[in-house]
Amino acid sequence: MAGLTRIGKNDRVIELGTGCGIIPLILAYRAETVQKIAAVEIQPELADLARKNVADNRMEEKIEIHRLDFRESGPFFEPESFDLVLSNPPYRKPGAGRINPDSQKALARHELTADVFDVFGAARRLVPTGGRVAVVYPATRLANLFRAAFERGFTPKRLTLIHSYPQGPGRLVHLECLKGGGEELRVEPPFTIYDGPNRYSHAMQQLYEERHQ
Repeated sequence: MAGLTRIGKNDRVIELGTGCGIIPLILAYRAETVQKIAAVEIQPELADLARKNVADNRMEEKIEIHRLDFRESGPFFEPESFDLVLSNPPYRKPGAGRINPDSQKALARHELTADVFDVFGAARRLVPTGGRVAVVYPATRLANLFRAAFERGFTPKRLTLIHSYPQGPGRLVHLECLKGGGEELRVEPPFTIYDGPNRYSHAMQQLYEERHQ
């Protein structure tokens, strides 16, 4: 997410479902011109951990962690006050696969409290026309992702298939959508994480080395 998403100069960014806060921290380090980064997390323990991680990295002036349900974030943020929404939403249906006994992992992986439709619903209020949403989601549910975007007023604009290995199938997708955008969709070259056993690809290595001014 942090490496594939384009960050504009002085973008106002919010992540819905930040977990331990790793994505805002990477963005704050890599894209120094980002104006502000807000991050929302519903689980108290993870929100506390995210705040600790932000403090440990001395990023308090740039990153704000909010412990709340992003579906009810209306009173906390002004309408259209962000340029970019990020999210790795829960991607498994409640009846699909075994629910993890760890409640934190269960909420993060299964659509128990929110789904991708909720993400785009919140984003519709948070960004103006021309604002963007970037989502990482399973490739097998791409149709559901497109449907959620269209139904909430967003148009898919930039799609990247993410592969574990060069000859393997695409497991995830990274999709950027535009609020009120036209129909043209750009399909980027595939992104491969590994090029051999326990060996990151050149593209993956570059993500660790890049830093944007």
